[in-house]
Amino acid sequence: MTSKLPRITSFKVVAKSRLFQIEQLDITFSNGNQVEYERLKGSSRGGVLVVALKDLDTVYMIREYSAGVERYELMFPKGRIETDEPVELAANRELQEEIGFAARKLTHIKSMTLAPGYMGHLTHVVLAEDLYPATLEGDEPEPLEVTTWPIAQFEQLAMQEEVTEARTIAAAFIVRAILEQRK
Repeated sequence: MTSKLPRITSFKVVAKSRLFQIEQLDITFSNGNQVEYERLKGSSRGGVLVVALKDLDTVYMIREYSAGVERYELMFPKGRIETDEPVELAANRELQEEIGFAARKLTHIKSMTLAPGYMGHLTHVVLAEDLYPATLEGDEPEPLEVTTWPIAQFEQLAMQEEVTEARTIAAAFIVRAILEQRK
């Protein structure tokens, strides 16, 4: 069954911050139903989340303060894409800023949304391989703790109390499946 896309009949920005804007949409569906939606639209072109291979069995991770949940979270390096910056370049920049490595091989794996019903933000998952030491100054307010995690223990990673970011959990299992296909 192919559905006809609804028609946006009215659009306005109802709030705006440095990072987000809230948009109100009046939408008419193909069956005639009219609905008012609000969506959170992120600024910029989205972000990258980088699964960086230390070796074939281990990935790099960071521990970073997350204001939304008011605690430190264990996650993959990530950050926003600058205007006109290719996804792979953004991923390599974030690696250098957050873990002190760059990658000779970067592969865009998948683009994901967080909550597509009301949020338009895209996260581009990138696999980084063949790392070498390289640093850039980042915008983090404190040094990040860099750690590693064995790929074979991603189930245990997903169950850690300090790992709640769905993007990190999804990316871990997607990348592990890709790496297993290569064997």
